[in-house]
Amino acid sequence: MTEQKATNVTWHAHAVSKEERCKLKGHKGAVLWFTGLSACGKSTVANAVDHKLHQRGKHSFVLDGDNIRMGLNKNLGFSAEDRAENIRRIGEVAKLFASSGSIALTAFISPYRADRDKVREIMPAGEFVEIYVDASLETCEKRDPKGLYKKARAGEIKNFTGISDPYEAPEKPELVLDSNTKSIEQLADEVIAYLEKHGLLAS
Repeated sequence: MTEQKATNVTWHAHAVSKEERCKLKGHKGAVLWFTGLSACGKSTVANAVDHKLHQRGKHSFVLDGDNIRMGLNKNLGFSAEDRAENIRRIGEVAKLFASSGSIALTAFISPYRADRDKVREIMPAGEFVEIYVDASLETCEKRDPKGLYKKARAGEIKNFTGISDPYEAPEKPELVLDSNTKSIEQLADEVIAYLEKHGLLAS
């Protein structure tokens, strides 16, 4: 539990309810939490899903790991402690998006189960969708679009998930995407199908 340092603060209720916001948008708010190794396809799939949602007139936004670290979390590194704080902050931001009736798609390695579970705990039931983008380390190293695995193997990058740091795969994710064999289009369609099946695309 993160310590509450600010004192004399009070939670203020909104004049417009979450239900009213969802009704206006025509769908429910939710957090689609994409997790997996670097180069597994998290950001690519998340953006493909975002595009499909946009085409349907749904309100969605991708919160990308690298992008967030260039702004909101620019003061955090890759130690276990900083990773935990990185995920805590983005979890709170994603919750705000969902509370506004929007669909937040987060694309973070988020390697530790405990950190992901803490985000789940702050979300209403059914609004946190953990999506494991499953690609083997071999597959990710073959892709390596940023050359990060090569640098990690050479010892140029410390605390690199899958090489010098662990990745804890989800034990009971809402959805598992096989990024080893399926196309981005197929994976994005699987996510859309899940959202439809669970009533998240209707208010």
